[in-house]
Formats: sequence, structure tokens, C-alpha cells
Amino acid sequence: MVRGRSLGPRFRWLWSAYAVSAFGTWLGFGAFPMLAILVLHAGPTAVSALAAVGPAVGALVAVPLGPWVDHRRKRPVMIAMDLVRFGALITVPAAYALGVLSFVQLLAVSVVVAAADITFTSASGAFLKGLVPPEDLLVANGRFESTNWTATALGPPLGGAAFALFGPVTSVVANAVSFLLSALGIRAIGGGEPHPRTATRPRPRDLADGWRFLLAHRGLRPLLFNAVVFNGLVMGTEPLLAVLMLNHLGFAPWQYGLAFAVPCLGGLAGSRLTPRLVERFGRHPVLVTAGAIRACWLLALAFVPAAGDGGLVYVMVVELGLIVSCSVFNPVLATYRLEQLPADRVARTLSAWSVSTKAAIATLTAIWGVLAGLTGPRWAIGIAGVLVLATPLLLPRRDRTPAQPSQTVPSTG
Repeated sequence: MVRGRSLGPRFRWLWSAYAVSAFGTWLGFGAFPMLAILVLHAGPTAVSALAAVGPAVGALVAVPLGPWVDHRRKRPVMIAMDLVRFGALITVPAAYALGVLSFVQLLAVSVVVAAADITFTSASGAFLKGLVPPEDLLVANGRFESTNWTATALGPPLGGAAFALFGPVTSVVANAVSFLLSALGIRAIGGGEPHPRTATRPRPRDLADGWRFLLAHRGLRPLLFNAVVFNGLVMGTEPLLAVLMLNHLGFAPWQYGLAFAVPCLGGLAGSRLTPRLVERFGRHPVLVTAGAIRACWLLALAFVPAAGDGGLVYVMVVELGLIVSCSVFNPVLATYRLEQLPADRVARTLSAWSVSTKAAIATLTAIWGVLAGLTGPRWAIGIAGVLVLATPLLLPRRDRTPAQPSQTVPSTG
């Protein structure tokens, strides 16, 4: 595996489409809660519902779409999902301009976007498996990971500035346009795509086929459980950390944003380093080590000191450790998962994985919101941090990988 090698023009178009949509997504990060609070004057209960219910319902809507994607060519599905997200998001600035924007509309749009996100992700994973040779999958996933962390570092501050300078729907417009540009980039990939080797239409039993495959796979089963618990606890405590820092400890909004934006640059470094680590130490040791290290950081956030230079540096260091370890773990996991999926069930299995993690995040966000109401945000974050320390036990201790699936989509590039 050569880290710097070119993966071809078709991959570059796919990567460009991913980059523009990732930057758009992070530009629009937090736009819906800010619209709900500042424009619609929604209370904390409604804002929490917007953060939890929309993605949860969207995940349920996406369940039947996984098998449906497996029965279709993936590039048209990706373009369609980009256009669906563009169409849904652009209704928000239109309604705002007409003075008819409502909380129900924000909730409905979040459901549609969440379902389209999951469907796009499952289709793009299947498409990538056929586009890139197996030996280059880790390099490709590392490039996606580095792009995502770069967008995470730059997008929210720029989106917040756009919100303040140009109006409350500016970042939503940018997010919508990014999906339109992504659709154009995917269309520009060109080339042929093999017909799916599946039945003409999905069957009802196919709805659970992705979960059946994951739970029967000796390598992917523990990794799914690890992802569900880790992602659910880390993401579920994010709103509590915001309350702790902004309301209890006196951090200014710019300090809060800076504390999380700057460490994301560590994700760029970690994801670029991953292929070299795998070459030197092997995939399984890197996966297990990074998975264990990333579990060590959440508990430290329960001890954030009061606002000031020391408090800001403390949060940055903790977040840097968490992000770097995640940025090494994620592309290795994504590559291993794609390698293990048969070509005729990639989309439904990736969809099952995404639905599981998003449902866990929504559920644990709601549960930890109630827990924080009883104990306070610091204690709730601390409890989550202690539980996360156990997640390395869910990682596979040995590389008990089954034989590679014989069905492989031939590369068309």
C-alpha cells in the first residue's frame, strides 16, 4: 500500500463531492437549534426533541431503504439522496423569507435529512467498494476521514460567523447548496457500474438481513456493540458539556467553539498517519489500541475547570486526545467493515450499522438529559466517562476474521 498514490480521477470526483458536502454540513451545524431558539423562541424541551427525535425517526425511515439500495445501482441513489437533502433544506430559508417557518417544519426536515444521510452513506460505501481496489481502501477511507475533520474544524466557526453577519438561514442555504454541488460531482464521476447481483425486488425478510449478518460475523459483531455504546455515550453527553461550560463555568461562546474546533486539526494528522501505522504494526493491533485509547478521554471532561486560559487549554488537550485516537480508529474500522461485506448486501448492512448507532445516540442523549436534570451535568458526564472506560472490552481481542467474501464488485475505473 502506497500512501501517496493516486486513486484515479473517478475517486477524485467522489472525494471532491464528499468534501463539499462535508463542509456544507459542518457550516450548517447547529443552525436548526439556533433557528428554534432565536427565531421560533422554542424552549429547552423542544430543542432537545429536535436534536433527538428528528435523527431517531429518520433512522427508522431509513430501515427499509438499505435493502432497496442493494437492488439498485449506487451512483443514481447517491445523486437522488443529495437532491432530496437539497430539496428538504432549501424549504427552510424559503419558509423563513415568507414568514411561515415553524418548529414542525424544522422537525420534518431533520427527519428527511437524517434518512437521506443514512441511505447516501450506505450507497456510497457500496460504490467505494467497487471503485477502489481492496489494497487502497484504507488510503481512501483515510482521505475521507481527514477531510471530515478538516471540515469539522473550519465549518462551525464559519457557520456561526455567517449566522451572525448575514442572517439566521445563511448556513442552511450553504448546506443545501453543498448537496447540490455534491450531486453534480457524483454525476461527473462517469463510467459504468455493474448491475447488482440480487433479486429484482427486496423481500420483507431483507429488512433485518443487515443485522443478521453483523450479529453472525465474529469480527463485526463486537465492533458494532463497541460503536453503539461508545458513540452513544460520547455524543449523548455533548449537550451536557455545552451546558456545563457555557452556563456553569462561564466560558464565552467563542471559547467554547475554539475549544472544539482547534483539536479537530489533530484528526487530520491522525487520519493521515493511519496507513503508516497499519503498515508497521498491522491492522488489528492498531484497531484495538486506538479503540482503547479513545475510551480514556471522556471522563476527563467531567473535571473541566472554570473559564480561563487554563480551562480552555484543558479542554483542548482532552479533545485533541479523543479526536486523534478516533481519527486513527475510524478509517481502519471502515476499511475492515467494507472488506468483510459481500457485494450483494453492502448497502443494507451499512444501513443497519448507521441506524443502530444513530438510534443509540438519540436514546442516550435523551436518557443523559434526564440524568443531568437529576444529578447535574458534571456528574452525568462523569458517569458516562466511567461507562466508556469499559468499551475496550467490546473490541475483538484477537483477529478472528472469517475468510474474505467471494463476491466482489469489479472496479469499473
